Amino acid sequence: MATLEVNGQGVHYVQTGSGAPALVLIHGAGGDHTTWMRQLEGLTDSATVVALDLPGHGASAGDGCRAVSDYATVVRGLLAALGRGPVVLGGHSMGGAITQAVALTAPELLQGLVLVGTGARLRVFPKLFELMEKDYGEGVAFVTRYAWSPSTREALKAGGRRTMSATRPAVTIGDFTACDGFDVMDRVGQIRLPTLVIVGEDDELTPPKYAEFLARGIPGGARLVRIRQAGHYVPLEQPDEVNHAIRTFLAGLR
Repeated sequence: MATLEVNGQGVHYVQTGSGAPALVLIHGAGGDHTTWMRQLEGLTDSATVVALDLPGHGASAGDGCRAVSDYATVVRGLLAALGRGPVVLGGHSMGGAITQAVALTAPELLQGLVLVGTGARLRVFPKLFELMEKDYGEGVAFVTRYAWSPSTREALKAGGRRTMSATRPAVTIGDFTACDGFDVMDRVGQIRLPTLVIVGEDDELTPPKYAEFLARGIPGGARLVRIRQAGHYVPLEQPDEVNHAIRTFLAGLR
């Protein structure tokens, strides 16, 4: 794992593969780069794959952010520090919101977008804030109940629960605050980049209608891929299908 100095703090990331394009991946609320572990392993033949830990997550220092726009500032700084020129930027859930924010504010940094389990607006159940403030463990359990397909193995669900549990409560609550305040439904038409949208058929947190809205709203027709037997954590639940979709998308950009 490597570290880059971004806005005065160290941002950790993992890099695999080689060559162009560079695919930079952003995790969701309360997560870390391991959301993308199967893409780091499985796409090395197709791209230089970079998965980061946002501030306050995983091995990165800091207190996290409470607005998607602030996380987007961090990601823009990271892309500049990487010095690889325009990249394909991908994000899961809150990471997809950050990806959209970067596309809207600094499209010159990007070659394309991969939006996974996300939406143009990300409202959060009020009950989740109540639970996390009162009992963080119960809040994590609440998210877990809705985050995975019924067909997903319990070991994967347990791993996701451990990852979010390892993130400080204040950071995760800040993440969900950022999600709740995110809304670019009236601006997705301004995104003028090739885009791949991926969603799990069983996703209850960001259901397929969110992905359909993105695919319809982005000019030029974003490619929409719906994946069966997958919930919100589709990159972990059905990695072969996700990797195939991303690999095909990257090939089309060359």
